[in-house]
Amino acid sequence: MFIKTLEMKQSRSAVQNKMYWQIILTMFVQLDFLQMAVAHCMVYQIPPRNFSLPCVLLNETLLSPLSARAVEGWSGLNGEHGAAEANSPLIMTEESFLCCLWSDNNIDCSLYRASMQTRMFIPSEISISASQEADSNWNIECWIKGELDLLVCSLRFLKLYLRADLKVNLLYAVSELSLGEVSTSSLKGTVMVASCDCSEYDKCECCVPSLRLNYTYIMWLQIMIGVTPLWSPLMSVKPLNIVKPEPPLNLHLEMTEKGQVKICWSGPVLMPYPLKYEVKFSANSSQNSWQMVQVVLETSLAIDNALLDSLYLVQVRCKNLYGPGFWSDWSTPYDLHSAEVLYFPPKILTSVGSNVSFHCIYSNKNKIVVSKKIVWWLNLAEEIPESQYTLVNDRVSKVTLFNLKATKPRGNFYYNAVYCCHQNRECHHRYAELYVVDVNINITCETDGYLTKMTCRWSANANTLLVGSSLQLRYYRSKIYCSDFPSTSSKSEVKECHLQRNLSYECTFQPIFLLSGYTMWIEFKHFLGTLESSPTCVIPADVVKPLPPSSVKAEITRNVGLLNVSWTNPAFTNNDLKFQIRYAVNREEITWELYEISDAPTRSAVIKVQELCVEYVVQIRCRGLDGLGYWSNWSRSAYTVVKDIKAPLQGPEFWRIITEDPARRQKNVTLLWKPLMKNRSLCSVSRYVIKHQTSENTTWSEYVDNGTTCSFPWTEHTHTITVLAMNSIGVSSINFNLTLSQQMSTVNAVQSLSAYPVNSTCVILTWTLSPQVYVITSFVIEWKNLNKEEEMKWMRVPPNISKYYIYDHFILIEKYQFSLYPVFAGGVGKSRATDQFIKDGSENQNNASLYVVLPIVISTSVLLLGALMISHQRMKKLFWEDVPNPKNCSWAQGVNFQKRMEIL
Repeated sequence: MFIKTLEMKQSRSAVQNKMYWQIILTMFVQLDFLQMAVAHCMVYQIPPRNFSLPCVLLNETLLSPLSARAVEGWSGLNGEHGAAEANSPLIMTEESFLCCLWSDNNIDCSLYRASMQTRMFIPSEISISASQEADSNWNIECWIKGELDLLVCSLRFLKLYLRADLKVNLLYAVSELSLGEVSTSSLKGTVMVASCDCSEYDKCECCVPSLRLNYTYIMWLQIMIGVTPLWSPLMSVKPLNIVKPEPPLNLHLEMTEKGQVKICWSGPVLMPYPLKYEVKFSANSSQNSWQMVQVVLETSLAIDNALLDSLYLVQVRCKNLYGPGFWSDWSTPYDLHSAEVLYFPPKILTSVGSNVSFHCIYSNKNKIVVSKKIVWWLNLAEEIPESQYTLVNDRVSKVTLFNLKATKPRGNFYYNAVYCCHQNRECHHRYAELYVVDVNINITCETDGYLTKMTCRWSANANTLLVGSSLQLRYYRSKIYCSDFPSTSSKSEVKECHLQRNLSYECTFQPIFLLSGYTMWIEFKHFLGTLESSPTCVIPADVVKPLPPSSVKAEITRNVGLLNVSWTNPAFTNNDLKFQIRYAVNREEITWELYEISDAPTRSAVIKVQELCVEYVVQIRCRGLDGLGYWSNWSRSAYTVVKDIKAPLQGPEFWRIITEDPARRQKNVTLLWKPLMKNRSLCSVSRYVIKHQTSENTTWSEYVDNGTTCSFPWTEHTHTITVLAMNSIGVSSINFNLTLSQQMSTVNAVQSLSAYPVNSTCVILTWTLSPQVYVITSFVIEWKNLNKEEEMKWMRVPPNISKYYIYDHFILIEKYQFSLYPVFAGGVGKSRATDQFIKDGSENQNNASLYVVLPIVISTSVLLLGALMISHQRMKKLFWEDVPNPKNCSWAQGVNFQKRMEIL
């Protein structure tokens, strides 16, 4: 709010004189006025230390020249810590400015119109004259806190004591100009007010937030003591020049590989420039005996081993290395003897198969243990052999672990604990941590059949990964091919990979350069360090997975009976391919057979198969003939069609059943045959052809399309029948003949027949022949259950045997009839039949079972006898363990215990 201008129309009166004594130049609040004031008045730069500044109370003589206008108030103030209040009038002309000049013995505040150069404010140049002792001196110190977001100015009053009605404000404006240019160009921005906290005795603290470190801040102070205002000269500062860092943290001892002990610490974060450090030590626990201050540029300082025993405490502070600024506060004192054991390194991250070493200094009750008395343990469960120790010096021991295996997680622990102990097996609870990770990760890549992208896959053992670790694939591309020895490169890039359901990772390169070499490896990152897998180089043209062959066809060739497979080569490939064909009989459980072709210019293959009359399923895949790349996926399945390949190999076996027909004085013959198997019919039978030939050389044929029986009357003396099988190719060439002869049916060639049951599924049939010699071509056995109306079953057997095992389902308590027919070239002889089982057969069967059971019984008896003997020996030992030894007992001396004693 602007203050209305007061017109000075009356002459000076006593009341006005009193008012002028209360008026002070409290602040230059209008931005236009501030810009002009800075251009003409001296602006003092705030140094990075405390300084004194006068606070002047203006008198009437100083204000008398300012009679043009009076400004009662200002607007446009932005109070970040409180709103500014300006109730005291300020009398000022637009052309005149109030500036304070001081020399070695005087301070003079008056009007000043000439431009002056800015200069550094040096405290030694300030000397307040005796006439101004009634005014106040301010001891000011301004700094930037370590978080770099707050400017703090602390005010201490040397002669003015705080009063309840004291109010202090810090007014400031921000400029992009440098410190040396603030008097030559106009300021930009808004004047802002920061209130000050004066709750402490003789001290106020003002805070300016939200700093811009590289800008210039123009500031001045306004103090109201009741109605009496005091003010300060203009001051300027660049926040970056008065930073007070936070003190260093995390002081601790470490040891180098050579056994040198050093004190280490962490510098403050967010610092915009490098720091230097001061280190001071104390020889005892007293806080007043600090000495040996050293300035270092690193965050560590080596300590001589000879001084380590004599030093006690250490502290560190920091400051801007090159420019101005404040020293930080001293860090918290660190006790050099607080660590009873030191390891170097305290933690190691390494890969499987590597060798690592740990160093150790062990102290017991603040006394260093000599290195030759130090032993090493792994997980406090396994003592490391002494052969792996090395004495670095009289204080430092080193142990080396060879060919390390991956660390197995134990609960929440993913490391092995390495302990440095005293030889008397006293171990401190501190230990070194050994992390061993398996980074032997195999990367496989394949280029798609369209030659447009390359997909790489890799997986890591989840059990060996550490909490907080990450894996990423890095790669770089060579212009052409791969080097003989792939290596990692700092110019590599990270390739984004996606985790799959099978816990593997997949990365896609698209587009690709077919002949370029892609060198890639897996980078394992952890806060302890970074590990890398062995690099591998891949050329996309060498890892192509071609498209599968198409237009696959399969058939069984006619007459030859081979599996013929044909296909079309995939696109984007040359003709130098090899193929694999897998085929199998098409059923629920498919068992594949594999057939490989190195080169197939005709794009077809012929495979010999065992079964010809089944449906085959066929698939084919391909790969480069040079062996590079991958097999393609299997093609779509092709199926064969079952059809006749050849004429049946032979006709069916058949037999006859003869029944008498007294009414017609003839015999009726019914032929029975078994269906022809596919491996004989090749592959089907469309009809059966029955050829007849009589003794009068009369022949005819009849056909049976469906069925396996055929009946006809038998009236001739001799009747020969042949049964042929027919399919779409032709009729069988090898067939069975059967001659029916009235004369041969009376020949009694079988002398005896016996049936012996083995069990419910097997019966042994034995027979003997008559002494006369007959040329028998085969035997036919018939059997049927007489208690049930079942069809008769038959079987043809060779002529050179006299015993045959019949396998069927037999009910031994029921009655069966077994018949044996001798078959001659000229006809079928007379049969021999039996309708009962021979009991001796059951006995023989029981004897056979006995041969099996008897060894089992004998073995069991031997085992029981052995167990009894062992038990007997144990019982003797149990009962006679306390029997005294005669040699050790005085009363038993001379007594013959082996001699039998009679009891009278």
